Amino acid sequence: MDRLTEARDARARQDWQACVDAVVAAGPEPGDPAVEAERLDLLADAAWWLGRLDDCVDSREGAYVLYEALGDGRSAGQCAVWLYEHHCFRASPAIALAWLRRARRALDGDDDCIEFGALLLREAEVADGGGDLVAAAALAERGLALGRRLRSADLEAEALQTLGRVLIDQGRPAEGLALLDEAMLFALAGRLSPYATGKVYCSLISACEQLSDFGRAAEWIGATARWAERHPFAVFPGLCRVHHATTLQWRGEWAEAEREAARACDELAGINLPNAAAAWAEIGDIRRRLGDLDVADDAFVRAERLCGQPRPGLALLRLAQGRTDTATSIITNALEQAGRNRLARARLLPAQAQIAIAAGDPAAAATAVGELESIAAAFGSAGLHAAAATARGRVQLAGHDPAACATLRLAVGRWTDLGVPYEIATACTLLGQACRDTGDGTGALSAFDTARRLFDDLGVALDARAAPALPVGSPRPGGLTAREAEVLRLVAAGHTNKEVAGALLLSDKTVARHLSNIFTKAGVSTRSGATAFAFRHDMIEQNG
Repeated sequence: MDRLTEARDARARQDWQACVDAVVAAGPEPGDPAVEAERLDLLADAAWWLGRLDDCVDSREGAYVLYEALGDGRSAGQCAVWLYEHHCFRASPAIALAWLRRARRALDGDDDCIEFGALLLREAEVADGGGDLVAAAALAERGLALGRRLRSADLEAEALQTLGRVLIDQGRPAEGLALLDEAMLFALAGRLSPYATGKVYCSLISACEQLSDFGRAAEWIGATARWAERHPFAVFPGLCRVHHATTLQWRGEWAEAEREAARACDELAGINLPNAAAAWAEIGDIRRRLGDLDVADDAFVRAERLCGQPRPGLALLRLAQGRTDTATSIITNALEQAGRNRLARARLLPAQAQIAIAAGDPAAAATAVGELESIAAAFGSAGLHAAAATARGRVQLAGHDPAACATLRLAVGRWTDLGVPYEIATACTLLGQACRDTGDGTGALSAFDTARRLFDDLGVALDARAAPALPVGSPRPGGLTAREAEVLRLVAAGHTNKEVAGALLLSDKTVARHLSNIFTKAGVSTRSGATAFAFRHDMIEQNG
């Protein structure tokens, strides 16, 4: 019992390894099933946070059997709810639902407890996933009322996030996001358990991704990262890192985004295959946008091996490789899997429009854009409106419609308001092409110049075929952009990052990002290696 007290104390202070050590030292207690059940439950909690999912599931199942034999319905029901969560995490939905049915049986008739509230919220998630949004909302509202009556911060916060996600799926995003924000306040106040904190964080950032709500994500992402750093061995930070990488990519911080995604790949390997695959796909998207198609291909292959879900980034990669038929097949399959989920379809439709244009199917492109515009209007999302404007501009440009200039200026303005540099640069490139088609040479030069500057900051070389109106200098080694070449010359001359920043009127963070891109493109890992690369390619005498 002294060892179990140590384990309880370790759990309370979230020292998961100490909790495991104390439980193991206590050893099995076959003579007292109640003590043994608690011991296994403690071991399951600690194993979860240490990323030992198999040990967690084995211990939790053992605890469930003992609690059920003791007639302790609440503890058995809570174990069954946890087992539902564990198997969802493993992407084993049939097993997860079987445990949820066991939880309902264990808690049948005992509907005034926190354990029953936890069951209601999982049943709400299942109803939401199955498209029964009315039932999902009713279950979540029951859970919320119970959490408030029992004064359980965990139950109330989880119910707020569950109901919030249901409202978003009902087409009421403002109401849903407001509830998610409210749930986050519990987390920031330190009133939630680690599990509830992680669930609320990940749910909110995921909703922001669905709605392309970049501003709200930026507000909350710092708190998410700080929480993750306090739980370095936990599985939830791996999930949070996937979302964090996505947000960093929106903001143009690609080197840091790739590092976060790579950490998520390591942390989620063998634990949560769908999200490990999402992390690899994130790396694939970054590399595709940088023009590093071979590395992007490898990342997408890894994602597909873990989880065969079709991804828009892979479709766009195949398009960049000239494999238009394959790109069409991938995006069509992805839309079929998305079914009637409007927000899931919204993430795919811009790629479908772009691929359809390349395939010479303007009617399919126009249909995709029309659907995207309808979804953006229904959900009132600034990000979706911006994506729809870019997609509409692409269709008009392909059809040589003079209206493309106005549409793409609108797209540039919307992306600028959202602060998403890659999308601003992409819209500027399209705008330059539209201006050139209408004979507006000055407008074309201005738009292409803006695109080149933004792409340069991101480490992307603007394709000369996209902007032939601009003079193109001689190629730089390793595919370095003009700005990266400037940074490298100063680094090779012995200047510190701060000195480089002062000379080029950049921030220290931007210089560090350029240097990270330089290391990758030059195939080196140190400043001395980069310096050797610069001298080897006679960059010290070059003018760019």
